[in-house]
Parts: sequence; structure tokens; C-alpha cells
Amino acid sequence: MGFTDMVSDAGLSMLDSWVKTRSYIAGYGPSQADVKTFQATKNPPKVENYPHAYRWYKHIATYESEFSSLPGDPSKSHTAYGPESSELPINTKAQNTEEDDDVDLFGSEDEEVDEEAEKEKARRLEEYRKKKEGKTKPAAKSMVTLDVKPWDDETDMKALEQEVRAIEKDGLVWGASKLVAVGFGIKKLQINLVVEDEKVSLDELQEEIDGFEDYVQSTDVQAMMKL
Repeated sequence: MGFTDMVSDAGLSMLDSWVKTRSYIAGYGPSQADVKTFQATKNPPKVENYPHAYRWYKHIATYESEFSSLPGDPSKSHTAYGPESSELPINTKAQNTEEDDDVDLFGSEDEEVDEEAEKEKARRLEEYRKKKEGKTKPAAKSMVTLDVKPWDDETDMKALEQEVRAIEKDGLVWGASKLVAVGFGIKKLQINLVVEDEKVSLDELQEEIDGFEDYVQSTDVQAMMKL
């Protein structure tokens, strides 16, 4: 099916659902899929209505000067990407409303109140309460852009990045990276990552990277956004 009109509520809702668990439209780095979808969206989605689409849009905007060099097929339309029919988001609000409607908290005014009816009402109220308590909130995550600075222009940046990406933690996902010139022939590694806030300490992660003393002079958080 793919994406549709990216300026309508339906299209933006589909985009918001698609990037809720993804950093990019396709794959693990920016590509022409992001470029075409970004161009079709035209304006930043409203953060209060489409927070995940807004986060994705602002992130892809940082690559705007590199759009023509990003990998992928530039001849494809944004409609070539996105969910299949089977992957379309379920209207959980309507679904929850239907479920809630099934729970008769007060009963009909015409219903004869007797002992059995009261017991049934109490039982259903208890089931309703347990169902509500069982709903867990998704884990809080942050998208981070980290600058890793080498000692000098002779530092092996490829080896440096391999050391950084070799760090594995539950709740840590490495993303796209690039080398950014800082002057005097020196380039720093700028790398994206997503962390689950309760599982991964950003300070401890930086200390671990700073421990690669043969390559790393220091690390800095260049940008961070809550997901």
C-alpha cells in the first residue's frame, strides 16, 4: 500500500505510526526513502498531534544539504515506502472505546436490582480494573547525536568507529554516522544512537568511549531528543 497524501491527517497519522519505532523510513540510515517522504510532507508535522513524525522530520532536515548524495533510488515516489495493508495501525482509541462500552458500570435504569446482578456487576468491575492496571507504558527512549573527538589528524577514524560500535548494551542501538571536519585536517566522528533511558546511562557510555585512549580525546552530546 505505502504512504499516501502526506499533508492530510490520515497520511500524517500513518507516518507518525510508521516512525514510532523507526529512526528512518527504510533501513538503519538516511536514504532516498527519507528524502522523498520528507519532500512530500512539505512542512513539519505538529508536535502535539504527531510527535514521532515531528521528531523524524526535524532529524531528516539536518541532512537536507546531503539529499542528493544519500543512497537509494531517487526516481521512486514516497508512495513506494511505508506500511502494507496488514501493517496499518489499529485505531486503538476506537477499540478501547468499544471495549469500555462492553463494561456496563452502572446498568440500565430499568434493570431489576437483585443480589445476582450486584455480584455480576462487581465481578465485571474487578475485571475492568485489572485490565486497566495491566496496560504498561512503553519504555522511555532518547535519540542522541554523539561527537567523538580524536587526538589528531593521524588517528585511525575507521578503527575508532569500530571500537565505539563494538560496545553492546541492552537498550542501546547504534545508528548512522559521519565524519565532520573540525579544522587542521582533523575530523570528528558524529554518530547517532537510541537508548532506553532506564537501561543505559549516557554518562557511563561516554566514560566507556573515553576509555579508548589510543583513539579518543573526548566525547560530547551534540543533540538529544526524547522519543
